[in-house]
Amino acid sequence: MYEVTVIEDPAAAEASLDPMRSRLLAELVEPGSATSLAAKVGLARQKVNYHLRTLEKHGLVELVEERKKGNVTERVMQAKAASFVISPVALSAVQPDPERAPDRLSARWLLAVAAKLVRDVGALITGATAAGKRVATFAIDGEVRFASAADRAAFAEELAEAVARLVNKYHDEQAEGGRDHRLVVAVHPAVKKEH
Repeated sequence: MYEVTVIEDPAAAEASLDPMRSRLLAELVEPGSATSLAAKVGLARQKVNYHLRTLEKHGLVELVEERKKGNVTERVMQAKAASFVISPVALSAVQPDPERAPDRLSARWLLAVAAKLVRDVGALITGATAAGKRVATFAIDGEVRFASAADRAAFAEELAEAVARLVNKYHDEQAEGGRDHRLVVAVHPAVKKEH
């Protein structure tokens, strides 16, 4: 089971967004059968089976084992991942595009860049999984508290200069066999955690 996987198919995204199917995906972090799940979610086994088959059809759950119980074969299923992210590719006609409004200080532009990041990394994961390889990535996530808007602006300027210096130092347009990498740096107000 993967820690996280990206849903790119619109039909799979739609299937995963159904509240009962979403709950079943959460329950299936641990393997379970329609019978065991029915007791947990309060649905008839047949209805749970219907939802499981839909999730299986879209590649969101997989068969772990089959158990014979008298005349019945019990199918034990497990989610393909502990969590899922829906790629903007699933909404291809309306997915965000940072090129449409490249205002680097706009929260909407930041959201479009983040959507592009999800789309691109999702495609890389899909390709790497098919090839049996890993994707080389790096991320930094943290928080900084600014005393004022002026400090935040000064920080952004220094950060931009530092990143530009590093890019100039390591970027080699002529590198034979080199591979382009995308760099995304974002600063936004932290979302307050509910207690």
